[in-house]
Amino acid sequence: MQLKIMPKKKRLSAGRVPLILFLCQMISALDVPLDLVQPPTITQQSPKDYIIDPRENIVIQCEAKGKPPPSFSWTRNGTHFDIDKDPLVTMKAGSGTLIINIMSEGKAETYEGVYQCTARNERGAAISNNIVVRPSRSPLWTKEKLEPLTLRSGQSLVLPCRPPIGLPPAIIFWMDNSFQRLPQSERVSQGLNGDLYFSNVLPEDSREDYICYARFNHTQTIQQKQPISVKVILAKSSRERPPTFLTPEGNASNKEELRGNVLSLECIAEGLPTPVIYWIKEDGTLPINRTFYRNFQKTLQIIQVSEADSGKYQCIAKNALGVIHHTISVTVKAAPYWIMAPQNLVLSPGENGSLICRANGNPKPRISWLSNGVPIEIAPDDPSRKINGDTIIFSSVQERSSAVYQCNASNEYGYLLGNAFVNVLAEPPRILTSANTLYQVIANRPALLDCAFFGSPMPIIEWFKGTKGSALREDPYVLHENGTLEIPVAQKDSTGTYTCVARNKLGMAKNEVHLEIKDPTRIVKQPEYAVVQRGSTVSFECKVKHDHTLIPTVTWLKDNGELPSDGRFTIDKDHLVVADVSDNDGGTYTCVANTTLDNVSASAVLSVVDVPNPPFDLELTDQLDKSVQLSWTPGDDNNSPITKFVIEYEDAMHEAGLWHHQTEVPGTQTTAQLKLSPYVNYSFRVMAENSLGRSLPSEASEQYLTKAAEPDKNPMTVEGLGSEPDNLVITWQPLNGFESNGPGLQYKVSWRQKDGDDEWTSVVVANVSKYIVSGTPTFVPYLIKVQALNDVGFAPEPAVVMGHSGEDLPMVAPGNVHVTVVNSTLAEVHWDPVPLKSVRGHLQGYRIYYWTDQNSSKRNRRHIEKKILTFQGSKTHGMLPGLEPFSHYTLNVRVVNGKGEGPASPDRVFHTPEGVPSAPSSLKIVNPTLDSLTLEWDPPSHPNGILTEYTLKYQPINSTHELGPLVDLKIPANKTRWTLKNLNFSTRYKFYFYAQTSAGSGSQITEEAVTTVDEGKMAMASRQVDIATQGWFIGLMCAVALLILILLIVCFIRRNKGGKYPVKEKEDAHADPEIQPMKEDDGTFGEYSDAEDHKPLKKGSRTPSDRTVKKEDSDDSLVDYGEGVNGQFNEDGSFIGQYSGKKEKEPAEGNESSEAPSPVNAMNSFV
Repeated sequence: MQLKIMPKKKRLSAGRVPLILFLCQMISALDVPLDLVQPPTITQQSPKDYIIDPRENIVIQCEAKGKPPPSFSWTRNGTHFDIDKDPLVTMKAGSGTLIINIMSEGKAETYEGVYQCTARNERGAAISNNIVVRPSRSPLWTKEKLEPLTLRSGQSLVLPCRPPIGLPPAIIFWMDNSFQRLPQSERVSQGLNGDLYFSNVLPEDSREDYICYARFNHTQTIQQKQPISVKVILAKSSRERPPTFLTPEGNASNKEELRGNVLSLECIAEGLPTPVIYWIKEDGTLPINRTFYRNFQKTLQIIQVSEADSGKYQCIAKNALGVIHHTISVTVKAAPYWIMAPQNLVLSPGENGSLICRANGNPKPRISWLSNGVPIEIAPDDPSRKINGDTIIFSSVQERSSAVYQCNASNEYGYLLGNAFVNVLAEPPRILTSANTLYQVIANRPALLDCAFFGSPMPIIEWFKGTKGSALREDPYVLHENGTLEIPVAQKDSTGTYTCVARNKLGMAKNEVHLEIKDPTRIVKQPEYAVVQRGSTVSFECKVKHDHTLIPTVTWLKDNGELPSDGRFTIDKDHLVVADVSDNDGGTYTCVANTTLDNVSASAVLSVVDVPNPPFDLELTDQLDKSVQLSWTPGDDNNSPITKFVIEYEDAMHEAGLWHHQTEVPGTQTTAQLKLSPYVNYSFRVMAENSLGRSLPSEASEQYLTKAAEPDKNPMTVEGLGSEPDNLVITWQPLNGFESNGPGLQYKVSWRQKDGDDEWTSVVVANVSKYIVSGTPTFVPYLIKVQALNDVGFAPEPAVVMGHSGEDLPMVAPGNVHVTVVNSTLAEVHWDPVPLKSVRGHLQGYRIYYWTDQNSSKRNRRHIEKKILTFQGSKTHGMLPGLEPFSHYTLNVRVVNGKGEGPASPDRVFHTPEGVPSAPSSLKIVNPTLDSLTLEWDPPSHPNGILTEYTLKYQPINSTHELGPLVDLKIPANKTRWTLKNLNFSTRYKFYFYAQTSAGSGSQITEEAVTTVDEGKMAMASRQVDIATQGWFIGLMCAVALLILILLIVCFIRRNKGGKYPVKEKEDAHADPEIQPMKEDDGTFGEYSDAEDHKPLKKGSRTPSDRTVKKEDSDDSLVDYGEGVNGQFNEDGSFIGQYSGKKEKEPAEGNESSEAPSPVNAMNSFV
């Protein structure tokens, strides 16, 4: 593979711009070292057109380098400028820069002229451009008397500025006496010439201080024209007219501009209404990236104009009455510009070379050559050179051929002057790059190893890697003309030492440089887009990974600038935290990680959102009697689009300070047509709503009072109900002030009997909500209506409603009451209805009072508890549930209306049959012996009949809680104590006990007990203990005894607290399957169950130490399911109501011992 030699203009791409710039800098740096002989080179000079400030010293720059150092001389206006003869002029030491001291004395105008500097040494002379020195000027305005201008609205107007001609030209602007810029628009604007143009005037344009100002930046002065007074009279009717151009005049004009300048084209038109300006290019399109519109489209600007922009441009002025056009023909001329400027040429004796000077322009520039500042035609002859137009060819040069050549390219618009020397030297190679330079490059980026060199003849450059090997000729390497070695994509294996070798016929030079490849810096966790509400806190994360030998610095930017110097911004390791976020905090946040070799960045946008700002500028228009248009200006949506506007109103006349909802409109709408009611003093306010919530209300609009009108509605909820048997109370919901529609709100109340031929009786009452009609018959239907009226008139005819005069107590009791007993807890009652007329009110239903005569001998009959059931409507039968079996009941029936109850029917007596008894009230086991147990019990608290016998079932429980065979025993009903004999000693037994009537078996009660321990076995155990006399055995027994004592204490505590019994689950699993609750025939009422057999034992339900079991009181009364007299039943007797009254609780029966359990019992329970 051959080494690639990169010419200066080859293999250059947009993606390698930094590389190109770097290489160009190195190429331009391949100058002759200053320790070698060389002709002068101009390094710095003043601009060609040099405008100076006449208040400061004049400094004309001219700097040059060369070997030997050059001397300097000046010409002024084409002749030698002898600076020694002018005491005000000095030349800066070691340079050609002139300093003219005019601040002490002298005038700047004295030194106006064209200056040129010459830098000369033994090898040649270089010259500067012709520097035209002129002092800046800011002349005053010519004094003039300006007459006031008076014109009618709609006319056009041009206020002339005509500023004085200054150097450089002044910047023009219009202001008033307060130094406030005058507002400009499509109608009013300033032209490029400084004049102020009005397409049409309005009365608000009247003012006495239209002042044109000219600002001269060079001298930092502002000149002011005399104020112009303009008075605009409002015309009765301004006649509209099509556009005409104020500037430029006519249908066409020409414009010439120089290449590279800004092309400005202007069209200003007058007309009514104000014309709009458009621009087109007739023979092409406007350049997109270089075209700008200024001054409200009236000025078209194209920057960096070139010959391709020549052509015809058309401006179009248009309004509703017409369209006009103006064509501007643009010609782009060009001062000379370089195609190829001449470059310095270093040759060795006998070599050939050439200087090329190519320039372009419009018109095409003329090329002329000078040698050492003298036209080449009259310069000393040199046989080694030959001139061929824009090229000088050198052949077999010698040392005397060294000189500085000037190329001048000029046309009517300017000139170019380029200096280039020919330096004939014989020098061996030298490398100018420092030895052992270390280059550090990021992996996968280009590596550029510098080898700046000089030699004459031009040396040949070669590169080597490491101490051995051949020249680098592989494809990855690129060698540039300036000696730089490029590795386009450096990898880790590119690390090493590289040697640059320069050779020519006079010798050789070499230099070593070192290359290190570093890992790139990466942002592994980038900040993320965030949307936060104002006042909250946001955090951006930026985690950086980098080469371990590089130290990164992380910087946060906001909108490419520094973070605000605010304590709310804190940087903590990898996070930027912004607290109490405000609207100004929104923007782009960038994390920049910098090392000495690279930098990376990542950005995230912070959007600060909040509820919208309140709307403003509320305005009422189109004000009609019953509608108005409300318009407003939305407030800032705070980065969350407004979804709707909510409009509220205040009635300052009737409800001042109270705001009501009026309507809502979409968020894209800023006007609303509002429907209004008469006689309301309206104010409106608007609130904006977005996804975050609702804004604060806007300021209230102006007030708007609508005209009064008759009411358009009548009162609602009209009712007629009597409070007494002889009156009719008419009530209604009055209208509010907003609904009154006018002053003097009243009500016309009308009534008559429904079933009569009477006329309507009417009365007008004030703004109240009730009227009482007295002297009415009892419970008679009436037709009623209430109509609103005010001072303007009546509301529409009101609707008629029906009411009734007052009720009285019913007069007749229900008859033919008879009772059918269904079962021991349920009875059905029938009765005949009472005549409707006797009800004297709204029939609400029938009410049954019933009570039991049981235990009546023990109580005062005045305190007999009566239960109540109410059956609504016209029912003539009902069911009485929840009765007590084997009881005597009495009942009566009464009719009920809105006033109360009627008289009671005659009492009816009935009896309920026997039912199954409740469980025995208590069961306890006393006197346990070795083979017997005695049971004592109390009869059931609710026998529900005559007890026939008791049933006792029991079975043993072994040590694993398994149940033995079941023994069944019948006991006479008159017994309350029974002893069981022939039982096993030291055995636990479980007992099931219940009572029976002729109706069946009742609920059972259960208990457990243990027979005592065999004393013989205990004696044997004692003897065994006596045998164990050894010490270790005694210690073991003591430990066991201590453990048992601890367990006894634990069991004692648990039993005293009511803990669960350990064999409860076994008991439930082996409950007596033969004992089942009995049901009555209908299967609906009369079901009983032992709660202790089906529910977990409750706290406090443990068997007391005296072995008694107290069954919890039960209450079958329906009072437990409701209250009051609103109990109801369906016809089939199903319960839909409640009992009334409170049922007394019987005192608890049985003797529950309060003694603590004995250790023996606790031991038995534990076993």
